[in-house]
Amino acid sequence: MSRLTARPEAIDIDPALTAVVVVDMQNAFAKKGGMLDLAGMDISGAAACIESNGRLLDAARRHGVQVVYLQMTYSPDLSNGGGPLSPNYHKEISMVMMRQRPELYGKLLVENSWDWQIVEELAPQPGDVVIPKIRYSGFCGTGLNNYLRTGTYRHLLFSGIATNVCVESTARDAYFEEYWPIIVEDAVNHAGPDFTRQAMLWNFENIFGWVTTVADVASWLNNQ
Repeated sequence: MSRLTARPEAIDIDPALTAVVVVDMQNAFAKKGGMLDLAGMDISGAAACIESNGRLLDAARRHGVQVVYLQMTYSPDLSNGGGPLSPNYHKEISMVMMRQRPELYGKLLVENSWDWQIVEELAPQPGDVVIPKIRYSGFCGTGLNNYLRTGTYRHLLFSGIATNVCVESTARDAYFEEYWPIIVEDAVNHAGPDFTRQAMLWNFENIFGWVTTVADVASWLNNQ
């Protein structure tokens, strides 16, 4: 083990028991013409988030740390998005937009669409794992937990979009599953007002886990 600089305190973690969980770095959330952009949300921070994730993943792969991608994925008929009795049907942005704007039906977060694809700059590499998900949390109805348990991973470094939605939901569930969730704060991007980002980081610094940076992760790995 070696020490990773983090808030509220540095922690000793083993790279062999650590995975980077990249949450929803898809065109939908990070690119002009993607779902968030079409919904009128500010995605100006997405470019920096992509660049930071690139540095984070390069460092992780160089040192043999497992990279796991989560990818929001609806089937073409949207059957896994939930029907009218599901809150997801009423609240998840793409589900709402595809009903309100028929020209978008089947184009937002639907498998094999452009919107659904992981951004080209962060395309998964050999050895990476990609796990589809159908709700905000990567632990909900997916194989993520089984994969992590089988690999005996304990410490999870979280990056991706959106800080206050899918990243937060997945990292909170990680805490409840007895993993150690660590937010890489300059490798996430939020949706909505900046106070959502601040609140999420405060929660993980003080209640649910830890907060670190790409530079601190790279330094930790270089000291192995």
